Amino acid sequence: MSERKVLNKYFPPDFDPSLIPRRKGPKNSQQVVRLMAPFSMRCNTCGEYIYKGKKFNARKETVEGEDYYGIKIFRFYIKCTLCSAEITFKTDPKNTDYAAEHGASRNFEPWREEQVVEEEDRLARLEEEENNPMKALENRTVDAKREMDILDALQDIKARNARNDRAGQSIDLVARVTAEEVETEEERQRRLEEEEDNEIVRQVFTKMSMPAQPGLPSTSASSEASVAASSTSRTVTVKRKADDVEPDVLSLLPQSNRTVLDGKSTTTAKKAKLDLKNKLGIKVAKKGKVAV
Repeated sequence: MSERKVLNKYFPPDFDPSLIPRRKGPKNSQQVVRLMAPFSMRCNTCGEYIYKGKKFNARKETVEGEDYYGIKIFRFYIKCTLCSAEITFKTDPKNTDYAAEHGASRNFEPWREEQVVEEEDRLARLEEEENNPMKALENRTVDAKREMDILDALQDIKARNARNDRAGQSIDLVARVTAEEVETEEERQRRLEEEEDNEIVRQVFTKMSMPAQPGLPSTSASSEASVAASSTSRTVTVKRKADDVEPDVLSLLPQSNRTVLDGKSTTTAKKAKLDLKNKLGIKVAKKGKVAV
């Protein structure tokens, strides 16, 4: 048994679509559609009321020779539920609604009522002004007063909006100034904390200059001057103890460097004594050997 609902159909090899006969229907044929009554209406034949939303099997056709800015207008045919009289209505794109055409009258048309009332008032006013010049003057005075009231109300609304805008700006300004003061206070507190940290670091860590170790090899030939300048002394960072007693520089050196520095200081002292004697003109006489 083959599938009842399939997507692909079988076409024989000798299938020719051009041989299929085309059915020619009328140009404006009616279609049977299922719809609901778009508005409440009353049958003109029997007086039966048909409420909005009642379902009908209607016939739809396109109205020939009528459109609204290129929008097609459709006509629908239904039958009264009591006397089976034919009722027609069509679409109204201008008012985005439906209009009763034949066989029934619409119970309530709000937009039509407004237009009718406005037109009646306008015609009555024109007729009254033509017959009574004083009434025309009174109408013009009333219109001018109404326009002045509208302008005053509009000016009050503008002033209120401007006042509200100024109040909002002042509130924003106060909030901004407060935020800047808070930020300034935070920056001041942060700077004080940084200064305290730097002071603690200076108290704990101290930079001291100490003589360089002799016999250090030079790194490059081009840096002989910098090596000669830095061979006399170098700066080291010394960490203080908890009792704030600053240690001696020699106590920080290893034993071999201490011995070299002690020997160097003794030699330097002897040379200084000899130079002092030579400057003062003192000649040291050597003891002669005694012949036996």
